[in-house]
Parts: sequence; structure tokens; C-alpha cells
Amino acid sequence: MTPSDDETISRGRGRLILAATVLGSSLAFIDGSVVNVALPAIRQALAARPEQIQWIVNAYLLLLGALVLIGGSAGDRYGRRKVFAIGVALFALASLACAVAPGIGFLIAARALQGLAAALVVPASLAILGAAFEAERRGPMIGAWAGFGAVTAAIGPVLGGWLVDAVSWRAIFLINLPIAAATVWLTLKAVPESRDPEVKHLDWRGAILAAAGLGALTWGLTAAGERGWASLAVWTALVAGVAILIGFVISQAREAHPMMPLSLYRSPTFSGANLLTLTLYFGLTGALFFLPYELIARHGYKAAQAGATLLPLSLVMGTLSGVAGRLANRIGARAMLTIGPITAGIGFGLLGGPWIAGGFWTGVLPGLMILALGMTISVAPLTNTVMAAVPSSHAGVASGINNAVARIAGLLAVAVLGLVYFTPGRGGYPWVMAISAAAAIAAGLIGAATIRTDTPRSGERGRPPAARPGSGG
Repeated sequence: MTPSDDETISRGRGRLILAATVLGSSLAFIDGSVVNVALPAIRQALAARPEQIQWIVNAYLLLLGALVLIGGSAGDRYGRRKVFAIGVALFALASLACAVAPGIGFLIAARALQGLAAALVVPASLAILGAAFEAERRGPMIGAWAGFGAVTAAIGPVLGGWLVDAVSWRAIFLINLPIAAATVWLTLKAVPESRDPEVKHLDWRGAILAAAGLGALTWGLTAAGERGWASLAVWTALVAGVAILIGFVISQAREAHPMMPLSLYRSPTFSGANLLTLTLYFGLTGALFFLPYELIARHGYKAAQAGATLLPLSLVMGTLSGVAGRLANRIGARAMLTIGPITAGIGFGLLGGPWIAGGFWTGVLPGLMILALGMTISVAPLTNTVMAAVPSSHAGVASGINNAVARIAGLLAVAVLGLVYFTPGRGGYPWVMAISAAAAIAAGLIGAATIRTDTPRSGERGRPPAARPGSGG
């Protein structure tokens, strides 16, 4: 809801509101990528096993993916400013816990707390902009938010890699503290409070079932690498995870105010777009998790160098995403969502070749540039397609579901591809990239089969889109 006194928000105050939301969301975006370049150092320092290394990322993605929808509803119900500030403060405390972690178990628990906090911060950051400004001012503000998000996504791995090399892996968590302090100060100083009076109920049962089901499934997939597929514990966790997720779907059908309304899936385009998201972001997250790890562990890169290899991806996407959005309006989303994922799949395939041992410029950059082009073609029309596939009154929750699907895809990618990468005799890294390539190409085929050829409708939305993982916002 837009405050009735919107006209009293001066340009100066508007810039402070924008700064608060950018800084707050950057905490989640940076920590979602910068940790990857620190994993080899963390593994050595804490004597961690491969599956524990995977859980450093999975614990964060699990809580964020499972709770981001209810986190958005909490902001609508209790106040977006309040929930945003609480989320940022909790993220800071969790970051401090990560920095001082005495062992791997403590670190994983602290990362889970970071994911819970991010589930409050990410949806609230855009909801604050949507509520604080009328339509004419909202668009430029969200555009600036996305642009700054792309910048933070680009510099995060580079800064994190430098800190790992020059200071310690613990420093990548300590840098969150001054950012969080500045965010809370700006939020209390400038951000107006807003609520949605129509939201009177939170689907806690759905949130608990989603987190439990995904957690059991992820644990089973991750533990299979160490315990083997003959393990009773592994199969018990997998069966329990599937059963709980089925229970989650049943609860959503019976819940009066579900966090994931099943009625939205009556739209073939909405269902297809989310299946496309699941497969495309499975490939993307898996590749971006294992590429830096491979370069550091097997090819002698420093952490800062490995982080810098991801710069072209963020820069190309940040620079050309607007062009891709306009092109989608001209030629239609279906063509873009067919060509884009398949192009990204070619990039994954090139990144899996033996030539990456030949150095960055000839071994890594060509594949990375093709991947960047494919993702740039895909991201903008994918977001618009999800929003356009449902009634305007459900645009916010539809975008939130798509955001959660992308996070869950990453969670499953790290668990499943970890079995391939860390299991001796399985081919390791080349097979990881081959699977990522196959997933992206499958996403393109899904786009061709399910996405309508008409362009997304324009017009006023109920709520602004949720942040797009992997796109820098």
C-alpha cells in the first residue's frame, strides 16, 4: 500500500530509503556468492568433510528458500520497516557467529540463521520501495535498486577473495557488521512504516513443512556421498523428505491463506516458467559453486583470482539486462526463454572442458561470456513472464514463489552435484558442468513447449517483483 503522504517524501529522503534497501539486500546477495570462494580455505581451517562444506551453502539456501514467502507475508502483516530492520540486525548477529565459529557445526548453524534473516530482508527490501513511492517514482527506484544489486554481486566475490587471501576467511563475515549497522540506522531514520491490512494470517504450518521436507531431502542427498546408497539413514531421510513435501502440497490445498496458492499452477505458462526456473538455476548455482572451488583446489588460483573470474558474468548481466527486456517485448518471451537457456547450456559445456587448465583468458572467459549472454537473455523475460501469467492481484506472491523456486534449485544443485564432484571415480568437475549444461538445455526446451508467444502485459502490479537470485537483484 502506498502511504497517503507520499508527496511528503522528498528526493533526499527517497535517496535514503533507496540506500537502506540496497544496503540491506546486498547483505543477502553478497553472502550468497562470496562464501563460495572461501570454501577451500574453510575446509582446510576447520578440517571439514566434503558434505559439511556443502552444508555451509545448503544451510543458508534451505532457510532462505523455504521461508522467503512467509518472510514477505510477515512484513505485510507486522510492518515492512520493522521486519526489515529485525532481519538486518539478525543477519548481523548471525554473521558475527559465523566469524567466530570454533568448528564446522557451529558455522553451519550460524549460516542457517543467516538464511532465516535473509528470508526477512530480501522480500521486505523491495516491498518497502513499492509501498513508499507512487507508481511514477517507484519504477526508477526499483531500477536503481536492481542496478546497485548488480554492482554488489560483481564486487562481492572479488572483495571476498581478497579478504580470504589477505586476512582470513572469517573476515568475509565481519564486513557485514558495519553494513548492517548503517542499514538499520538509515531504516530507522528514513523508511516509513507500511502494512497490508488484508494480510491477517501467516501460514506457519506450510513454512515448517516446506523447511522440514527440503531439509530431509537435502540431508539424504548430501549424506549419500559419505554413507553410500545402501545406507538406511539416507533412504529414510529421502522418503521422509518426499512424504513431508507431499504433506506440504496437501496443506496448501486446504489452507485458507496459503503461502503458495496452488490455483496459480492452473496457468500452464506459470507452471512452465517455474519448471524452467528450477532447471536453469539448478545448472547456474551448481556451476557457480563448483567453478571457483575447482579453480582454487585444482588449478592454483588464489581466492581473489577465482572471485574475479565471475566479474564478466555480473557485468554483462548488469549492463545488458535492460536491452534484453526491451528485446523480449519485441520478439516475445517464448523465443527468449528458448534461446537464452540453451545458450547458457553451451556456456556450461565450455566451462567443463579440459582447456580451463590453460588459463583464464583462453580456458575460462569464452565459456563464461557465453553463459553470461544466455543468462542475460533469460532473466528479464522470465521475471516478466511469471508476473504476467497470473492476475495482477497475485503478481507479488507469484514472483515470490519464483524466487523461492530459484533458491530451492540451488539447494538441490549443491546437494546433487556434490555427489558427482566429491565422490572418487565419478569424473568430478567435467560431469558437474555436463549435468549443468543438460539442465539448462532442458530449461530451453521447457520454455519452447510451455511459454506463450505473446509478450507480457504491462500495467500496475500489486507488489514489485522479488529479487532474482543470480542476477544481482
